[in-house]
Amino acid sequence: MSQKSTYYWFINVVNMILFVLLAVTGVINWLLPPGHGGESFLISIKHFMRDIHEWAGFIFIVFGIIHVVVHWTYIKNNLAKYGIFKN
Repeated sequence: MSQKSTYYWFINVVNMILFVLLAVTGVINWLLPPGHGGESFLISIKHFMRDIHEWAGFIFIVFGIIHVVVHWTYIKNNLAKYGIFKN
């Protein structure tokens, strides 16, 4: 694999892992009972999962922007091909 292909592969794999992490933590947060305060184990797990979800979301956005930037030529060429974007 070329260095460019390895770079693209890394970005795509990180995005996939972050997407799965976001889905899992989102479902866990949705399934756990709501609560505000207290010393319940489920409440502390919910807060921990929310923090993980928020940080993973931020990193996912950053890698998503990087993904679009490195693939911009491909995106632009395909949009021009279908008359949506002019070069």
